[in-house]
Amino acid sequence: MKKKAVVVFSGGQDSTTCLIHALPLYDEVHCITFDYGQRHRAEIEVAQQLAKQLGATVHKVLDASLLNELAISSLTRDNIPVPTVNSSGESLPSTFVPGRNILFLTLASIYAYQVKAETVITGVCETDFSGYPDCRDEFVKALNKAVELGMEYRLRLETPLMWLNKSETWALADHHHQLSLVREQTLTCYNGVIGSGCANCDACNLRSRGLNEYLGNKAEVMNSLRSKMNLQ
Repeated sequence: MKKKAVVVFSGGQDSTTCLIHALPLYDEVHCITFDYGQRHRAEIEVAQQLAKQLGATVHKVLDASLLNELAISSLTRDNIPVPTVNSSGESLPSTFVPGRNILFLTLASIYAYQVKAETVITGVCETDFSGYPDCRDEFVKALNKAVELGMEYRLRLETPLMWLNKSETWALADHHHQLSLVREQTLTCYNGVIGSGCANCDACNLRSRGLNEYLGNKAEVMNSLRSKMNLQ
C-alpha cells in the first residue's frame, strides 16, 4: 500500500520546508492550500507554483472563505494594520486568525480520509512563534485525538518543526539542498513581499534573524537539527 501524506501548504518558509522534507518519505504527497480571503492573494499563487515545481502529487486550493467572515484579523482585514516589529504588547497579535488551524487541520484530515492518507503535516512550531495558541503541541495532540474519534480513522497530525527554532528550520531546508529556493521563492511576509520580505513585520524579523543565526554558525545549528530529528 502506498504511503500518503497531506501537507497544509501556504507557500511560506515553514510549510515549504515541510513539503521538501516529506517528499522523499512518502509515495504520494498531497498539498492543500486554503483560500480564506487572506490579505495577500499572492500567497495562493506562490503555493501553486512551488507545489508544481517541487513535484507534489496533487495540489488543491480549497474555499475556506467562511473563515474570513468570522475571524477578524489584520490578515483578513485590509483596514487593520499589520504590526511592525515589537510594536505590540498584546498577548495575541492582530495577525492571529482565531480558529484558522482548527479549521485547516480538520479539513485536511477529512481530505486525508478520502484519499486514504496516513498523515497530515503542518508547519506549526512552539519554539519560535508569535504566541498563537493554535501552534502549540498540546493543541495539535488534542485535535488529533478528536479527528480520529470523529472519523474512526487512524491518522497522525505530524509537526516536524514543532521543536525547531528558526535557524534549525533553515538548516532543514539546507539539509535537503533547497536553502536557496526557500530563501528566494517562499512568501512569509505579513505585507506580501516574496523572499526576504518587507524587513519590517514580525514574520520577516523572525525569518531573517533565524537565517542569520544559521549562516553565522552552520555546523553547530546543523548538528543540533540532526540530533533533534535523527537525520543522517
